[in-house]
Amino acid sequence: MNFIEELKWRGMIHDMTPGTEEELSKGIISAYIGYDPTSDSLHIGNLASIMMLVHLQRSGHKPFALVGGATGMIGDPSGKSEERNLLNEEILRYNQGCIKKQLEKFLDFDCGANSAEMVNNYDWTKEFTFLQFLRDVGKHITVNYMVAKDSVKKRMESGSGISFTEFTYQLVQGYDFCWLYEHKGVKLQMGGSDQWGNIVTGTELIRRKLGGEAYALTCPLITKADGGKFGKSEAGNIWLDPAKTSPYQFYQFWLNTSDADAAEYIKKFTLFSKEEIDEIMVQHNEAPHLRILQKALAADITARVHSKEDLEQVVEASEILFGKGTTSMLEKLPEDILLSVFEGVPQCTISSTDVFSTTCLVDLLTEKAGIFQSKSEARRMIREGCVQINKTKVTEEFTLTPENLLNGKYLLVQKGKKNYYLIKTAN
Repeated sequence: MNFIEELKWRGMIHDMTPGTEEELSKGIISAYIGYDPTSDSLHIGNLASIMMLVHLQRSGHKPFALVGGATGMIGDPSGKSEERNLLNEEILRYNQGCIKKQLEKFLDFDCGANSAEMVNNYDWTKEFTFLQFLRDVGKHITVNYMVAKDSVKKRMESGSGISFTEFTYQLVQGYDFCWLYEHKGVKLQMGGSDQWGNIVTGTELIRRKLGGEAYALTCPLITKADGGKFGKSEAGNIWLDPAKTSPYQFYQFWLNTSDADAAEYIKKFTLFSKEEIDEIMVQHNEAPHLRILQKALAADITARVHSKEDLEQVVEASEILFGKGTTSMLEKLPEDILLSVFEGVPQCTISSTDVFSTTCLVDLLTEKAGIFQSKSEARRMIREGCVQINKTKVTEEFTLTPENLLNGKYLLVQKGKKNYYLIKTAN
């Protein structure tokens, strides 16, 4: 597989230094992308760069993932309007371990010559003194060169200014590239288009300090077709960590993308071939209401970020929410997915004693849970077959037992086709 050609048809090249494609054609090349360790999880905003490393490795080249333990203590001004909080080494080391576990789902760290490697720039900067930095790095790059970078100019013109710490960030990142070039043979740095200035500082430092030639390649920043910011939901970032964004919420994010966005995302975030994507598009265009495109996109990414088992559970959960599920499917849902699915529905907590001592189901649904405003309304809807508990239609004579509880504590009440209520029992 030709790496550059693969990125081109997927729309994943924004800028590239001259000679990059020729260098890649000569044999195995080592390339790296840096990741910010200020959180213990990556988010979907990192997926484009992760996929660049995936395609690089699949093309036979060697990927390096750099976790910025040192640069994370400083903060990159690129795309930021304010200074960031600085973290200590213990937190950064913990975050690094979490990030590596996530990257292991995408990259092969044990496959021979082109095995992926993870490095931490703190390891080669922790003993680097300030005077050494000035002598070995600072003297090679002029202030004029640094001030000309867009990320610096924007901050200087914003009114909030820029600290000396963040101003020197490009030198620290440039030194990372220089160190990796010298000690690991890394000739290419990749990243988002907002990193272009920092990356070419590295190629310039390699040229001036080592007399070597290195290369830069960036991908476009991912945007939504309507101009909105990619990777955000009402609750904030869409994380790769299931504790921060549940597999169900993750799946639903992709399932709810527009046709225009999904057509771009499926090229950038999946490993489907061009022929496979073309076929998916044909099927989708024949019946857009079936959302074949979005389902293919959501299924592929969810299975890789989480697992095939998680995917099966969230697909079943989606069917339950939209009226196609069964009682047995509902009973199999783990508690976290159950709560994710019904996060936005009305909920109430009732003591177990009240739930099981209430002899009349109508009394429970009106007086205890407040699902119906009146007993006559409750009786009417029950007689018409419009009330379900745990996806089973009930009659007025239905008696609840502890065996009815989902995960030992929940009851799902459905009123009509789309109105759900979650009752939680408490001791």
